Amino acid sequence: MNEAREPTAATVTDAGAEVLAAVPSPLWRFASDFAESRLAVLGLVAFLAIAGIAVFADFVVPQNPYDLAQLDILDNRLPPGTKGLSGMTYLLGTDDQGRDMLSGIIYGLRISLGVGAASAVLALLIGMSLGLLAAYFGGRVDSLIMRVVDLQLSFPTILIALILLAMLGQGVDKIVFALVVVQGAYYARTVRGSALVERRKEYVEAARCLALGHARIVFRHLLPNCLPPLIVVVTVQMAHAISLEATLSFLGIGLPITEPSLGLLIANGFGYMLSGKYWISLYPGIALLIVIVSINLVGDQLRDVLNPRLRR
Repeated sequence: MNEAREPTAATVTDAGAEVLAAVPSPLWRFASDFAESRLAVLGLVAFLAIAGIAVFADFVVPQNPYDLAQLDILDNRLPPGTKGLSGMTYLLGTDDQGRDMLSGIIYGLRISLGVGAASAVLALLIGMSLGLLAAYFGGRVDSLIMRVVDLQLSFPTILIALILLAMLGQGVDKIVFALVVVQGAYYARTVRGSALVERRKEYVEAARCLALGHARIVFRHLLPNCLPPLIVVVTVQMAHAISLEATLSFLGIGLPITEPSLGLLIANGFGYMLSGKYWISLYPGIALLIVIVSINLVGDQLRDVLNPRLRR
């Protein structure tokens, strides 16, 4: 009878390497779980396509809506598909200033996405820092920060933004500042709740026993474990920032008329809706709807993937 061969060290090593190679990486598992929702993938593709078009707007648009020399007032309020006096065909029509609606929408997308992304990132940095400080130190620091956050959350965000812009005036920097102020409280509240849970765990106590600095414990240990809920909040708040900026611009207190965002483009055509010139407001509204829905689809799937208890 043949004797059974004992496994050698090389055989065990090769088998272990094959097992490790067969285990998918965390990034691959995350991408696979995210791709389970076709709507989320469609939303991500739509958002990336819109963002790419907005970034390279100078090379895509047929007309620069900011260059008055390219505008002809005689081509105002032309319906979609009409050929203007300059020989240019306006696929989505023109507004009351003779501006090509397609070009205006693409430039408006760049402004709206830029304002939303900038305000979301700045609000994340400020709110995240305040929430981590409140959860880590506790006591009076926690009480002071959270009472300010509770006071801010007790008022509607649009009301606070209206008050700030009424005092500061119009401009991209001013509306970004207003959006950062109204959104920072959401990040602070979210990261504080996650950090309070993580602060009670053993690895934080071990870091304290090793006499590590407060900054290292907070940003090297607490923060990485608080990122999953923050990623979801960022996507939701970015969509909220875009819609809030469009609302403020529609009311005439957001961005100036020289920098038309989607909200301002919708406002320009609002007075012509009952006269049959629907395209001036309709197409910017559809573009705004697609952006917000695509971001919300991505955020909804991220919430399910990053929190297994919510997975369907």
